[in-house]
Amino acid sequence: MQDSDVMAKMAASMVEGGEDSFRKIFKFYRRRNPPPDLSDVIDFSRCAPVNLDTAAVSDVEATRVGLQPVREWRAFGLRGHPGTRSRQSLNKVWMRAVWFNSVRLPAGKREARTLLERLRWVTLGYHYNWDTKTYSPSSHTPFPRDLHLLSAHVTAACGFPGFISEAGILNYYRSDSSLGIHVDESELDHTRPLLSFSFGQSAIFLLGGPRRQDPPRAMLMHSGDVMVMSGPSRLLYHAVPRILPAPPGRLALETGGSIQTPPPQEGSVVEPVSEEEWAVCSRYIQSSRVNVTVRQVLAPGQKFPETPRSHQTTDPGQTDGYDDGENGKRKRSSSDSPYAAETH
Repeated sequence: MQDSDVMAKMAASMVEGGEDSFRKIFKFYRRRNPPPDLSDVIDFSRCAPVNLDTAAVSDVEATRVGLQPVREWRAFGLRGHPGTRSRQSLNKVWMRAVWFNSVRLPAGKREARTLLERLRWVTLGYHYNWDTKTYSPSSHTPFPRDLHLLSAHVTAACGFPGFISEAGILNYYRSDSSLGIHVDESELDHTRPLLSFSFGQSAIFLLGGPRRQDPPRAMLMHSGDVMVMSGPSRLLYHAVPRILPAPPGRLALETGGSIQTPPPQEGSVVEPVSEEEWAVCSRYIQSSRVNVTVRQVLAPGQKFPETPRSHQTTDPGQTDGYDDGENGKRKRSSSDSPYAAETH
C-alpha cells in the first residue's frame, strides 16, 4: 500500500485553499454528480496479510461464537497507521446475532417496516449520551454475552487479551447515509482497542490523523469485515462519506430465493432467530449497511468521575447527508434524530 500521488496533491491544494483536507476529501467521496473516482480507495483483499496470535483463541472457542479457526482469518495492517487491522471472517451467523440483539420488530406490518426504515442507531451496555457525548453508570443495560465473546476473541487474536465489552453503538446506514468526521474519545480508557463490525452494503471508510486537517486514507469496508483500531490509531479522526453496493458474493447472508436460518453449532452462544425475523433482516440488508462498534469504557478497577466530562470532538452518530458541523460536532440531538433505541 503506497500513498497516492493524486490524493497527496489533492490534500495539498485543499489546505492552500483554506479548507481542511479531511473535510474536502470527505466531500469528494460524498459527491453524487459526477461520482468520485474510486481508483485510490484501498481494497484490503489485495494487500499483504499480517500475522495473528493463533494460540490466543482455540478452535472450539472460535466455533462457539460462529467464527472460523484463527489460522484461517485474513488480517491486514494499514501502513502509517499502527494498530489498525481489518479482516474478513464474519458470516451470516453474526448478522443474525446482531439482528437479535438490536432489532426486535414484528415482520409483515406496515408500521414495523416504517420504523425499520427510520432506524438510525441503537446503543448497548453503557448507553451513549449524544448531547453530552459521555457515558454514565446510571444509563446502562447488560451487554449481550454473545457479542462480548466475539469481541473478546477477536481482540485476543490481535494481541489484546482481557478485553471487556462495555458499550456498543450500532449505526444503520441507507444508501444515502454518511458518518461525520469524528474521534471516538468518550471512553475513559483509550489503551483498549475499538472494534468495528460491518454487515450488508459496503462503505468507504476514511482514516486520518490526530489532527482534523491531516489528509485521510480511503479504504473499502465490506460485509463481514472487522476493523480493530488500537494504539496510535485509537484516537485518529475518521468518517464514512459513502455507502456502496456490496460486491457479488460479499453479503453476510443469502440473497433472493428461499431464506434459510443457518443451523446453530453445537455449544454455540449465538441466540436463535425466527424465520420471520430472519426474512426481515435479509430484506433490509440487501439495500442497507449495519455497523457495530464495540468499546471498553473503563480500565480494570476504574470508576466514572463524579462530574462527567464532555467531549466536543466525538461524533460516533450517523448523519444522513454531509453535515459534520464545526469541529466534527453533531448538529442533531437525540430528541430530533430518526428512530433510535436503547436495547434492554
